[in-house]
Amino acid sequence: MVRRLDRYDGRARFTTWLYRVVTNACLDELRRRKRRPVPMDDDALAFDRPPGGASLDGAVADRLDIDRALAQLAPEFRAPVVLRDLCGLDYAEIAEVLELAPGTVRSRISRGRSALAHVLAGNPSPSAERRTPEPS
Repeated sequence: MVRRLDRYDGRARFTTWLYRVVTNACLDELRRRKRRPVPMDDDALAFDRPPGGASLDGAVADRLDIDRALAQLAPEFRAPVVLRDLCGLDYAEIAEVLELAPGTVRSRISRGRSALAHVLAGNPSPSAERRTPEPS
């Protein structure tokens, strides 16, 4: 069931508007509860085999590490990184979805990626973790 479809005014592409709706819903949910793992059955993992013969255990461990690192980022940095690197949106689309200037999007993606690299290396980055972003 689709609610509030009447709020789509046609000024932006429908997919951009939809990404904004989904982003807002996700941010609202994160505000409502602490992040907790979602139980999965073993059959669900069988369809997510990594390519090239890599082990499933290694792929799952890598994904959990990335998820933990993403969880350490402030939502202002996490959202642009996820929209770019996991959803494949371009910078202009992300700017429209997040209602930010394109330069701010580029900055937040850069800072978010840098913080992720530091966290994944075992060194939490003070620059993009849980802090208030620069004004857009």
